[in-house]
Amino acid sequence: MMIKKIFSVISIVLIGFASAIAQDSIQATSSKTYTIGIRQTPPFVEQAPNGYSGLSIETWEMVNKKLGWNYEYKIYGSLAELLTAVETGEVDFSINPITVTDNRMRKMDFSQPYFISHTAIAQKKKSNAWAVVKNLWSWEFISALLVLIGVIFIFGFLVWLFERKKNDAEFGGKGFKGLKEGFWWSAVTMTTVGYGDKSPQTTGGRVVALVWMFMAIIIISSLTASIASALTVESINNEINSVADLDRFNVVTVGSSSSQEFLDLYQIKHDEVTNGAAGISYLIENPNDLFIYDEPILDFEIERQELEDEIQVLEKTLKKDYFSYSFPKNSTLIKEINPSLISTMKTMEWSRLMENYN
Repeated sequence: MMIKKIFSVISIVLIGFASAIAQDSIQATSSKTYTIGIRQTPPFVEQAPNGYSGLSIETWEMVNKKLGWNYEYKIYGSLAELLTAVETGEVDFSINPITVTDNRMRKMDFSQPYFISHTAIAQKKKSNAWAVVKNLWSWEFISALLVLIGVIFIFGFLVWLFERKKNDAEFGGKGFKGLKEGFWWSAVTMTTVGYGDKSPQTTGGRVVALVWMFMAIIIISSLTASIASALTVESINNEINSVADLDRFNVVTVGSSSSQEFLDLYQIKHDEVTNGAAGISYLIENPNDLFIYDEPILDFEIERQELEDEIQVLEKTLKKDYFSYSFPKNSTLIKEINPSLISTMKTMEWSRLMENYN
């Protein structure tokens, strides 16, 4: 009986001790101030009069209502600096829109994705009239026209050669005068105008005429196709149907971004800028180049700078991206944040917030 009482007392003491430890642990967790790394990335993170605002800031505040954590933001000037801070544990985690990639997963951990994006292409809009003029004066078009004139002259010369003596009235004349008449006949025959003012009379002249008539049909068809191509080639050439098409352009992207990883993967040469705003400014100064970056950031910067009439984001995208919170490798905070994040994403408040930014 005495032994049972002793065991009961010991059990009560142990339970109380364990409860006290748990309570202390909870208090320690709730009193800890976490350092969250951020970088200005409108519309996800941007400076506000009373701190910071944006989609990532607002979604984190919703998630933290369930967690009740104390936290402070630490701002970084570049994406590379922010990623290094997360990787080295300089910050507890980051709520910036960091794209999950296989390369980054080797260096850090990620939460449940909270936003789905795409890697898109922005370019400066071009005048259709200028595109037509440019192509009509391209070397390809001019060289084809010169070849055509040369062929017309050759057949005009052959007809004149056969007709100059026996058909003196229509093809007579020596030197330039006779060649001019032959050229005129060759041109009107090719265009099927056929005024009838000149017609070969000799056997040799008629053979040349017969050959030229059939050739003219082919040449006219080719010329028509070339002109139509000149009117439409600009829009076709500017379409990006595959990654290989990027090689035809000068490309710029944000340094250390997932877009840069993508370009490096496919060995696409590119220049770097510091952020989305700098990339849009680059396009203004370099209208023939492409800026490749996250689609929502491109859309936001174009609208913010009121450049909708000057810069466009192509409908075809390069890849799908998933934005997540990022953590140092093996961080235990993911297990605490993920349940709160997932449950928050199911609320109507979250849906309304996403609609405001889409």
